[in-house]
Parts: sequence; C-alpha cells; structure tokens
Amino acid sequence: MKNYNIIYLLSLGILLGACDTKKIEVAPPNIIVFLVDDMGWQDTSVPFWDKETPFNRRYQTPNMERLASEGMKFTQAYATPVCTPTRVSLMTGMNAARHRVTNWTSARDKIHGMEKNHPALQFPIWNMNGLSPVIGDSHAVYATPLPELLKQAGYYTIHVGKAHFGARGTIGENPINLGFKVNIGGTGAGQPGSYLGTENYGNGITKLKPWAVPDLNEYFGKDIFLTEALTLEAIKAMDTAVTNKKPFFLYMAHYAVHTPIMGDDQFLQKYLDTGIDSTEAKYASMIEGMDQSLGNIMDYLTKKNLDKNTIILFMSDNGGLSAVARGGEKHTHNKPLASGKGSVREGGIREPMIVKWPGIVKSNSVSDGYLIIEDFYPTILEMAGITNVETVQKIDGISFMPLLNGEKMKEKDRPLFWHYPNEWGPSGPGIGASSVVRKGDWKLIYYHIDERTELFDLKEDIGEQHDLVASNPEKVRELATVLSDYLQTVNAQMPIHKNTGLKVSLPINALKQY
Repeated sequence: MKNYNIIYLLSLGILLGACDTKKIEVAPPNIIVFLVDDMGWQDTSVPFWDKETPFNRRYQTPNMERLASEGMKFTQAYATPVCTPTRVSLMTGMNAARHRVTNWTSARDKIHGMEKNHPALQFPIWNMNGLSPVIGDSHAVYATPLPELLKQAGYYTIHVGKAHFGARGTIGENPINLGFKVNIGGTGAGQPGSYLGTENYGNGITKLKPWAVPDLNEYFGKDIFLTEALTLEAIKAMDTAVTNKKPFFLYMAHYAVHTPIMGDDQFLQKYLDTGIDSTEAKYASMIEGMDQSLGNIMDYLTKKNLDKNTIILFMSDNGGLSAVARGGEKHTHNKPLASGKGSVREGGIREPMIVKWPGIVKSNSVSDGYLIIEDFYPTILEMAGITNVETVQKIDGISFMPLLNGEKMKEKDRPLFWHYPNEWGPSGPGIGASSVVRKGDWKLIYYHIDERTELFDLKEDIGEQHDLVASNPEKVRELATVLSDYLQTVNAQMPIHKNTGLKVSLPINALKQY
C-alpha cells in the first residue's frame, strides 16, 4: 500500500493566481484516540447538553474543559451499549449488526451463562471470539484493522491500556496482531484485576489472573494507580516515535472507569468530604484520574512542540454504568438520559466526545450533528491523508470531516443503527435483546423478547419518558421499514423464541395494530 501521508499544497503564488507552482511538504498529523471505558455522558464537568446539570457540578475534569475550549464538543456522539462491539466497530468501520461481535467477549468459544440459560430466547451463535486479522478464524469477524492501515502508511502505532478486541486465547486478543507496533497492557480482558500498583494490577493473585494487566512490572509494589502508570508508558512510547521521526497513532484506551470501582487516592478525599456515597466518591476520583491523564498527555505534546500537529479524539466506549455496582438509585447516573450501560436508551449509547485539531477545527465550538463509533474508521484515515484504501470488509462508517469543518453531514437524516441480539444480564429500561434505528430526531426501539416497539422524539424528550407509538403510527411504520430493510441487508442475526421455535420477526412484520 502506498504512503499517502505527504500532502502537497499549492504555494502562496498559485493561491494568488501566479503561474509558478511548487510543492510544500506538510508532515502528517499525529493522531491520538483517547478512549475511556464506561464513561457516561454526564461523568464530566463539561456539559454535553444545553445546560449544566448536578452531575457536571459533581465531577472535576479541568483537562476535558481545556480540550473542549481548544476543540469541538459533540453533543450527539454514539457508541454501542457494551464495550467489545464498540471497539470492534472502531477498528473495522463496521456496524455491530454486520460484524456480529454483538456482545462483550470472554474466553475463546465461550457463550455467556445468561445467554445459555435465558428463559424465553435462544440466542444466535454470534462472533464471540471477536476481531481476527486472518480469514477462517471461527466465530470471529475477519477484517482489515485500522492500525494496520496506519502502520502501512508510515505511522508508529501504539496501543496502551484495554484492548478487548478478541476473546482470551485468540489471535485477536493481542493488539500486535492487529497492526499495532507497540502494545502495553492490552489483552482479551475486559477489566483490570486491580487498579493498584500495590496489588501489582492483579498479577500474582490467582483469582485475578484472567484480568491481570501485563507490561507494568516496574510499577509493581508502588502506590501508582493504573491510570497513571499507563499514561507514563504512553508518553515513553510517543517519545520513541518522536526520536525515530515517525508520526504516531496512539490508542490511549484506559481501563478506567470500568469496575472494580477503586478510589484513586490522589483525588478521593475531596469527594468523600462532600458527603456523597463512598462508591460514588471512588468513582469520581477515577474520573478525575482519567482527566489528569488527558492533561499529562496534552502537556507532553506542548513540551515537545507537537501540539500544533496532533489530533486528539476523546470518546467513551458505552454509556455510564448504572444498573449495578454503583451507589445510589439504579438507572439514574446519566440523567437526564435514561438508563445506562447495557441499555439502548440514550444513557447507554450517547457518549462524551471532543475533537481537537489545530488549524482545522474551530476552538470552543460545538456540533449537534450525530455520528456513531464506526464513523471513526474512515474519518481517521481521511485525517491521515490515506486514500484508495482496500479492505476485506465493507465499511459502514461515514467520515464526519464535514462536522469538523462546521458543516452538516451530506446524508440528510442519515439513519443510525444498533443491534443487540444478546443478553447482558441486569434488567432495566432499554436493557435486553433489541434492534434500534435513529433517523433525524426520531428513535425506534424494537425489543426481541415480546416484539414490542417504542418511539421517542429526542429533540423534545431527551430522557425518553414519552413513548409515542400510539400517537404516531405512520412514523412507527416508516422507521420499522428502515430498520427491517437494514437488518435484511446485513443479514443480521436474530434470536429464536423458545416457546414457538420461531425466529424473532423483523420489526415491520411485528407491527399489528399499526
């Protein structure tokens, strides 16, 4: 594959209409994807709504504020309800319905117990082994990974933190096999064994072995939180790229703020002093530790005079945890959004997102245009100047470069799709096997277990409190048709009703009174 990183610009003379031309070489931009695990839309002091909320006042994220002031804030950025589908979509540009890694991966060929024992639905054999760079890997999606294309184009590709692209024991669990030159801490595990250096991040503790974070031996026994240790390693890796005069792609994928919720002592006490629930105080300290990591990386870029030619994309992999393991009332931690992680309600899929690109993206700007995680793949390739790409997979994502330029996406009222023919475990609003379409301000949710639909107008009802199915039958039919056509186009998997042996109907075929 050719290296398209060198961008040729016309000289000032040609811009003024002169006859003379010459080529000016511009270095390709460094690119950082800063991905946070389980961070909710409200887990920050940066409001991603049209008003500040009590949650925005609880959390202290000054470096996110700094990033937003230097870049563009996205108020309607989406991922999937759980982690691995998002990560595979980011790495492949495919929608989850197409790549079929529709749930979080575990060990090789392992189906989750709650899927085996579901009382009403028999779930399809999804791609439980995750992403694979080789053809023929069973129960895995074969695709050309984003970092492989970047590496071929001359980028020094760095993975730091949580991978969770492939199940434990598969080729896809190791980021090196997916095009990363460097891997620090990435395995098939979906959470860390421990965030504490004093516990060696889970290493040497038998019960935590599957989740132990590797490659951090120099921090063992020290009072260094995992978030900080990973940041220090990321800076070292960037330094190597700079020394070798290579543009770098850093995938800074924090384990934070996934469970186990453990307090970061650098920040914990001040949250305890506010009197909030102790679990919530620990969670808040993890949020601030993540934010400090962002600040440290931004400071490094400035110190090395890299900040003017480095793009930072900040994103979360799914909505904030709320159904389990949190303090306080369930399903309320992302308000005004409904529900949280595992749900197809807005609290489970709408994410905090910021993009900084000096000279391209207007500082302190806001985009209300919506996008979804698979859009990162073609956008990052375009940012890097990589064109004429050949991939083994069909790309569903669409570049959001127009939004970065302050324009609208070309596809008016483009539909976004979610497909989760699986079982997560906990119960709550929007949690369970489902398929979803958003088109314009309208969102239709189709639940597989009872073939029921919900309809929401997100512009008027961001909290999804008012189901409009009964009063808007035409809109229900319109969106059910769009969703059904898409599911058929990608040959999406559907569960089977155990009581009848029949496959769950397409949404349009399930409509009776409408």
